[in-house]
Amino acid sequence: MRTVVFDLDGTLADTSADLIAAANACFRGLGHGDLLDQTDALTAFHGGRAMLRLGFGRLGIVSEAAVDAQYPVLLAAYGAAIDRQTQIYPGAVEAVEALRRAGYATAVCTNKPEGLAETLLQRLGVRDLFGALVGAGTLPVRKPDPAPLLEAIRRAGGDARRALLVGDTATDRDTGRAAGVPVALVTFGPEGTGVARLAPDALLDRFADLGAVAARLIR
Repeated sequence: MRTVVFDLDGTLADTSADLIAAANACFRGLGHGDLLDQTDALTAFHGGRAMLRLGFGRLGIVSEAAVDAQYPVLLAAYGAAIDRQTQIYPGAVEAVEALRRAGYATAVCTNKPEGLAETLLQRLGVRDLFGALVGAGTLPVRKPDPAPLLEAIRRAGGDARRALLVGDTATDRDTGRAAGVPVALVTFGPEGTGVARLAPDALLDRFADLGAVAARLIR
């Protein structure tokens, strides 16, 4: 079965505001106030640890021990307000529904912890659109290791030889290459058309074009 696998943060949904708020909750708890803002959205899409490193760096603190100590605090703060400001990107739901009507299997492969990804998709009302979800913790490895992508395809009932990964970062590009799966990168994330420098198999300017992109890249 032809399969389209989606990254979550920065691809299906703009989660940056809630991620940044969770990181700032850590810094406020330490007495530093808010250290990140929406201009740091690209860092937010690289995960909680990346945000903590950025904030601590602005204080002149380079300490993985500090990052490790605050990471569980960040996850708790994020889980408590996971969908307060998050928005599904325009056209995403319609595009996934159209793929499913056309006979494609669909799945999510994310580096967000699996439990948080499950909760977010449920809260956003779109979990039923995806036949499989693989997140951080599902397997011992994460993207860009190809195993999570291949597992998402397998769980969705697909075949890696007839699959496409839709993402927004170099991590997604590298994951697809490692798995031998073509990659389309969205241009409406925080990096915009800058993702063209990553030379993906396709650029996706709007979800309305996804059906045509999938038909072209999945043989």
